[in-house]
This record gives sequence, structure tokens and C-alpha cells, in this order.
Amino acid sequence: MVTELSEADHEKVSAAIAAAEARTNGEIVAVATPISDPYHDVALHWALIPLFAVLAWAAWRPSALVWWYNFLFGGWQADPTLGQLLTLLMVFAALKFTVALLVLKWMPLRLALTPGATKHRRVRRRAIAVFKAAAERRTAERTGILIYLSMAERRAEIIGDAAITGVTTPETWGDAMTGLLVDVKQGRVADGIVAAIERVGTVLSQHFPRSENDRNEIPDKLIEL
Repeated sequence: MVTELSEADHEKVSAAIAAAEARTNGEIVAVATPISDPYHDVALHWALIPLFAVLAWAAWRPSALVWWYNFLFGGWQADPTLGQLLTLLMVFAALKFTVALLVLKWMPLRLALTPGATKHRRVRRRAIAVFKAAAERRTAERTGILIYLSMAERRAEIIGDAAITGVTTPETWGDAMTGLLVDVKQGRVADGIVAAIERVGTVLSQHFPRSENDRNEIPDKLIEL
């Protein structure tokens, strides 16, 4: 279930970014999105299962297809032709496929049927695209960092610019990711983002303490996509 973020949530996140950046030359960008991908291909793949099931059923019990033809058309023809049976089979398969696609329009079901590895790849891919647009090379010292949350998948990514990746590893952000996702799973999205910002700010202050000539290069606000 996707939680809507209120104006108070935005203000809370903005204040957390400002407080974290008061200790560092780093620039934090926080982005939240309802979902990172529509997963149309996943719905298509699952909809193919009932289609092939109908074909397998007809191959296994061709007499059942004859029975259905006679039932639907009143049995006026004792021996339907092969063309008529194949046409009926095509209609059955198309109906099953269409119904499955309609059912899979319900996003919670589609997400439940999406493998975790697929969600991870799609969220990561979207996060990288957002990072390139919102944080990469946006600071003079290459100290921008993105905290990206995809709420439907309940997954997050933290991506840093060149100067940050030079002194950190993906494991550096483990506590920030944990703090973020624990709150998100309990419905406290803004609190989770704030927790991640605080932990990221602590790491940045250790590697990039704030200098006297530091200036705010990226606005301190939560971006919703």
C-alpha cells in the first residue's frame, strides 16, 4: 500500500536535510516515488500461463473441446470440422489471456507476482536515472548523494557522486537503508526518510566536514515523482 506524503512530511524531510548538511559539504537529495516500474512485462508473462493451459487441455482432451462446441452451438452438427474446433480453441485461449491481463491490472497482485530480483533491478535502474538527473555532477566537489525510495516495492537505493563513492562502499549505507525501510514497512515513510538522512549526514560529516565557504548547491526538499 502506497502512503501519501503530506505537507508536514515534506517540511520534516526538508528540515532533516538542512540539519544534516549543516555538518558537511555534502548535498543530500531525497526522492520518493509511488512505484519505479509498471511491470507490464510481468503481467504479460503471467497471462500467458492460462493461455498455454488451454492449449495443453485441448491437446490432452480433444473430446472435451468437441463437447464444448456441441454445448455452445446446440449440437446441431455431430462432427464439427477441424477448423471449427481450432476456432473455438482460439476463442477460449484469447478469453483466458484477456481475463488474466484484466485481473493483473490490480497492481498489488502484479507486484506480489513479480520476483524480488526483478523489483531490485527495476528500482536500481530508476534510481540511477534519477541520480544522473538530480544529483550527479550537480556539486562543485562531486559530493551529491541520492536517497531514493520506491514505496510500492518497499525498496530503496542510496547512490553517491564520484567523491563519495571514492571513500565509501555500498555497505557504508547499511544502517541508513535499514532505518529507512523499517519505518516505511510500518507506514512511517517520512520518519524513515528522515532516519536515512540523519545516518547519511553522519557519514558525510566524517568524510566531508563543512567548510567555511560551503554553499547550498541543491535545494533542501523532498522530491516526489
